[in-house]
Amino acid sequence: MLLELRVQNLLLIESAELLLERGLNVVTGETGAGKTVLAHALDLLLGGRPRPNIVRPGADEAYVEGVFEVPAGLERDPELASIAERLPLGEEITIARRVTAAGRTRAFLQGRSATAQELRAVGSRMLAFFGQHEHRKLTLASAQLEILDAFCGERQLARRREFEDTLAGARRLERELAGLRERAGVRERDLDLLDFEITEIEEASPSDQEKSSLEQERGRLGAVESLRDAAGRAAAALDSDGNDTGADGAIAAVSLAQTELARAAGQDRDLAELATRAESLLYELEDVGASLRTYLSSLEADPSRLAAVEERLDLFARLERKHGGSIESVLAHAAECRAERERLANIGESTAALEEDLTTATGELERLADELHAERTRSAPRLAAAVRAELEELAMDGAEFDVRIEGRPAGDASLERFAATGADVVEFMIATNPGVAAGPLREVASGGELSRVMLALMTVTTARDGAATVVFDEVDAGVGGATARAVGERLRSLAEQRQVLCITHLPQVASLAAGHFRVSKEAKDRRSEVARADVDRLERREVVAELCRMLGADSGDLAARRHAEQLLEAA
Repeated sequence: MLLELRVQNLLLIESAELLLERGLNVVTGETGAGKTVLAHALDLLLGGRPRPNIVRPGADEAYVEGVFEVPAGLERDPELASIAERLPLGEEITIARRVTAAGRTRAFLQGRSATAQELRAVGSRMLAFFGQHEHRKLTLASAQLEILDAFCGERQLARRREFEDTLAGARRLERELAGLRERAGVRERDLDLLDFEITEIEEASPSDQEKSSLEQERGRLGAVESLRDAAGRAAAALDSDGNDTGADGAIAAVSLAQTELARAAGQDRDLAELATRAESLLYELEDVGASLRTYLSSLEADPSRLAAVEERLDLFARLERKHGGSIESVLAHAAECRAERERLANIGESTAALEEDLTTATGELERLADELHAERTRSAPRLAAAVRAELEELAMDGAEFDVRIEGRPAGDASLERFAATGADVVEFMIATNPGVAAGPLREVASGGELSRVMLALMTVTTARDGAATVVFDEVDAGVGGATARAVGERLRSLAEQRQVLCITHLPQVASLAAGHFRVSKEAKDRRSEVARADVDRLERREVVAELCRMLGADSGDLAARRHAEQLLEAA
């Protein structure tokens, strides 16, 4: 159950801390006082999306924290396996959410960062939330089917997940098969195009190594005159035979130096080392000179070769522009074309294989849909009987309630008759008065009746399995008088099995609570000039005054006070 709820800087609420009781807890207050802010705080703990401008004006961020009793076996839940190491082995678990003024959120599980999805997965095991507009969803066939499946139990929900996964796979096969059949219609054209692109790439036979070599050769051919001039000057500087000035070259100078050092080397070991080095330098200079002469003899302007190199590089560039911008991507495209050509060449076999896979998947869908339908058919009468019993407790004596199950109409394609939930359409049928023919819930029930049907359904479904804490946000809207008392009694009865937190405007409901919290709003905060809502736990004397307010009177009104006290005594 929810032990503590802390809220900071969430719209009107600057700071609030609720220590909740087991059983029925109620939250009351004037319209607009901020009760819905508490509902949004709980929704944030369930991983919900923060509303715009939810952070209190002037604050940097809002913070919501819930402390829960750890449900038995939580750490063994297979759907929480990825975060099992973060789940506590003790008695309490804390989940929290921060929302910045810019709208960014952070989630926390036991003080460690978590994702909103992880928060939702853990929170939904402990808290079930039914908003004030939930009863309107009852008019949707999809919501009615969800309720029936929840009543069927966890095996039905697991079967539904398996069906949904199988249907998604079958639809992928169907799309792939349709695409393959479409390709078969233009098979020859596509084969011609693939053959052309493969041949073009194979004939070019591009490679990164060749491209790099050609780029170097193009650079050399395009600068042959400047290269010849530089190499000639260097050769002349080394060798006097090649210079026009008559001056000795570097080779002659080093040769003379080496000869002089060699002549005196026998007289000093250090000088002998220098003579050796000079000899090595001479050999190196002579080798460089010979290499320069060879290089000069190879340097010839060759316009035809330059044109051939340019043409080859242009071919590479054209292929790169067509197929991804690099030689690597060109080669990858060729490999893809070969694979596609192979697939098209065997398109008949591929089509037959996909058709067989689709037939198998469709058969599996049929089997799962039949199992879903069978379980719904078995459970629908039990759900209807349970709801009728609950409606009697909610002052709807003699009301008839039934669950009608029909197959979805078949579409043009075999998979179109399936939805993600199977092949069934569920319709809740109700007759609110004896002797009146039953009709669809969306057409027959009034607002107050919808609220009571909603409460009956939630009582029935949550009483089986599920979250230990159930939150109702004004689910009692649209009812009053004796019916309001009946609604309160049913909420209290549900609270014997689950902790219940109910945001309500009804004094008949509030008088039955084990814990009563009042939300009150000041016109403005004395410090910040911003309206502020306070959440206070009420003692009995304060509860009487709040019930008087809810009855539309002042706490000094003796008749209203007696009525409030009578409500509490009757509880």
